[in-house]
Amino acid sequence: MFHIAVSLFSKTKSLENKIDLFHDKLLDASMTFKKAVRVYLTEQRSDEYRKLSKQIKQIEHDADNLRRDIENRLYSQNLLPDLRADVLHLVENLDKVINHFDEVTYKFFIERPDIPEEYHGRINELCDQTAECAENMAKASRAFFRDLSSVRDYSQKVYFIEHESDLSSGRLRTAIFDSDIPLANKLQLSNFINDIADIADIAEDFIDELLIFTIKRDI
Repeated sequence: MFHIAVSLFSKTKSLENKIDLFHDKLLDASMTFKKAVRVYLTEQRSDEYRKLSKQIKQIEHDADNLRRDIENRLYSQNLLPDLRADVLHLVENLDKVINHFDEVTYKFFIERPDIPEEYHGRINELCDQTAECAENMAKASRAFFRDLSSVRDYSQKVYFIEHESDLSSGRLRTAIFDSDIPLANKLQLSNFINDIADIADIAEDFIDELLIFTIKRDI
């Protein structure tokens, strides 16, 4: 069914480049987030963590500027209103994931949760899974604009990894609440786990909509 392999904006290279750059920003945010969490687990709120937190903030700021530029350019293109609305919606939801990476990283910086070393491996695993969801989300979205035949492949990866992240977050919360650490610490860590897992949930919701938009394009 998904056989189109041409750019959605083949006649407007500038807009196509802007959207490509926006996807790059999401990938940058994902990779920086994974690195930041690893640094926090070993160094807490160190200078290196401050640097990475600022780096994600800059990525988020740049992405916001790109999103506004893309939205303005879309209204100047000769696109069907329904298609324009779909593209705007996708860009806005990509931006939500970048914002969430920034929010979680900053929350680590502000709240400084005390995470026992025995949970570091599981936290890293969960971060890897949610980041991988976001990365495949970006690849699926890029394919929507360039090659519909690849959308479903990346989408299935998001669905699979999101399910794995659900299992990981559930097991991690269970282990924490079965432990002897103070209840306040348990609740704080549970909130952080939810915040991290939410990234994968947002990616899954995005893919649900992307597949619908892909079907519409392919009709």
